[in-house]
Amino acid sequence: EEQYVHAVYEQIAGHFSDTRFKAWPVIERYLREQTVGSVGADVGCGNGKYLGLRPDIFIIGTDRSQALVEICGEKQLESLVSDALNQPFRSAAFDFAISIAVIHHFSTTLRRKQAIEELLRIVKRGGTVLVFVWALEQRGRRRFADDQDVLVPWVVPGSRNANDSNSGAQDQVFQRYYHLFREGELSELFSQIGGCSIVEAGYDRDNWYVIARKD
Repeated sequence: EEQYVHAVYEQIAGHFSDTRFKAWPVIERYLREQTVGSVGADVGCGNGKYLGLRPDIFIIGTDRSQALVEICGEKQLESLVSDALNQPFRSAAFDFAISIAVIHHFSTTLRRKQAIEELLRIVKRGGTVLVFVWALEQRGRRRFADDQDVLVPWVVPGSRNANDSNSGAQDQVFQRYYHLFREGELSELFSQIGGCSIVEAGYDRDNWYVIARKD
């Protein structure tokens, strides 16, 4: 994780942010459904594209990448550096929490389960969490074999890093670690944890997602 997740995002943060600007429909719907004045957390907020989606609710973001948190700061969005397995918030602090395309970066079942447990810890009883993870069963451009633990390349075009006098700079390729979730695997993790009930589960944009309520 340190080599193929944390270090990579520090290096690709700027280019990654440039590609992350449009809200996904399921996530936007979920946030639109939150009550006015609600307080939420975006764990693994990236460049903060969901933090300012609704000005009538408050969302604080956390991310393991210092570079991405700095990008959020440049946008005047509230965020801080934090590990998804150890959030710096008291229990039951939030009305809701989201974690989008984060938990698939943890390398063991135990750590993925701990990340979900931490999301549930920080929301109030009756509050909900939304989790998105990459699917093994992808229907878009990517195709994977049965291996669920893979390295996926991220290409930063050479022109992005080139000086005026170095227009021939080559592309940089970074490898990111993913655990690809099989159908039903994310829901099974939630069911193993207990203390929550699944409100909705589905497939969207090559991801499996779950909305769960804390009992």
